[in-house]
Amino acid sequence: MDWRKRYADKLASAEDAAKVVNSGDTVTLGMFASSPETLATALFARHTELRDVTIYHFVAPFVWATPETVDAFNLITAFTTPADRKQVQMGMADYLPVGNFRESAVKALLGDIDVCFVKTSAPDANGFLSFGTALWTNRTLCDVSKKIICEVDERLIRTYGENYIHISDVAHLVEHKTADDRDPPIPPRSDEVVAAAEVICTLIASELIHDGDTLQIGLGDVSAAMALYLEDKHDLGIQTELIPGGVAPLVEQGVVTGKHKQIAPGKVVGSAFATPLPPEELAYINENPKFELWDFTHTDDLRTLVREENFVAINNALQIDITGQVTAETLNGQVYSGPGGQTVFAVAAASSEGGSSIIAVPSSSTVDGERHSRIVPVFPEGTMTTVPRTFVDYVVTEYGIATLHGKTVRQRAEELISVAHPDFRAELRADAAARYHI
Repeated sequence: MDWRKRYADKLASAEDAAKVVNSGDTVTLGMFASSPETLATALFARHTELRDVTIYHFVAPFVWATPETVDAFNLITAFTTPADRKQVQMGMADYLPVGNFRESAVKALLGDIDVCFVKTSAPDANGFLSFGTALWTNRTLCDVSKKIICEVDERLIRTYGENYIHISDVAHLVEHKTADDRDPPIPPRSDEVVAAAEVICTLIASELIHDGDTLQIGLGDVSAAMALYLEDKHDLGIQTELIPGGVAPLVEQGVVTGKHKQIAPGKVVGSAFATPLPPEELAYINENPKFELWDFTHTDDLRTLVREENFVAINNALQIDITGQVTAETLNGQVYSGPGGQTVFAVAAASSEGGSSIIAVPSSSTVDGERHSRIVPVFPEGTMTTVPRTFVDYVVTEYGIATLHGKTVRQRAEELISVAHPDFRAELRADAAARYHI
């Protein structure tokens, strides 16, 4: 029987479902690819009649904070995107840094949510709906929400893990219908970044990743391509937050087997797939027991991650100071993105027996025709530190590998200056000489 007929009593239009939200309510929405565009659009349309609705929308592809909605919605995000970055910087929305993903801590942080809007598959024969390729924190968000409304997208696949919710917990089902029915956009990488990523990923793959290692690969301009450089490795494991593109082919090829993992041996574990996947990869992953999606409160729980040996975390940075402090949240002192699980993965990998914490970053970036060093003498005022220097083992740019673990501050400065862009090395050295006597 078609799910629309089987659950006709729960089926509602997006407009009617959005009416469950009242002024003063707290609403949460699925992140990125799990963001329910149809429901979000319907709720946004009510901004003239609502007041003081708190919106928790992390990694949002949807614009909530506008001059017209200032009285209706109070947006809180833990990871800014082009949809809300400027709004946070201008004080029109709030940034919530989250680094402790222990389940009880996340639930205490959120408190009681009045309404959860999230995208899911249709219910299966047993009444279970899947979050598709994008579980993120949706399992926990549903657990703390009084009402759950699912936007049903019949294209979504099913995976193992805890990537499901039962129809008995759902208040309403809404059909997924949008005028622009595409995956959230991924910003294109510049030719400069692509060239730098090729060198950086090659260095990491050849020098810092070994057969049998278990990897966490963060989302970023450089690390997103990392899987493409691992085809000559053997028996790698994946224990990550976001699963980058290219991992499914590595499983098919026998490169990723997970046979040496302490956590979920033989399984690729993450909370979501980082990028839209081609149809052949989706078909391979669908109901494949080698792939498990778990909520952030499992994948990013430090107590679990520290069990993994030979654990290598590869993450990104917006800026690094010459002692090895990393920010992945702010750029020139202003909020730009968010930490995600970078802090806990870096700490776990640096603490792992045989593991390492790696930062992969281009040495510079060009903005409006002007080149800027990613490695700076000191952080600008307002910078938030995402990873302390004591949990950074290596920094890799297109100019080489800086080894930081076991090094003094002066030695760290020397290492980082050696992999900085040549245009900035003299300036960095002069500052380091005055500051750290190198």
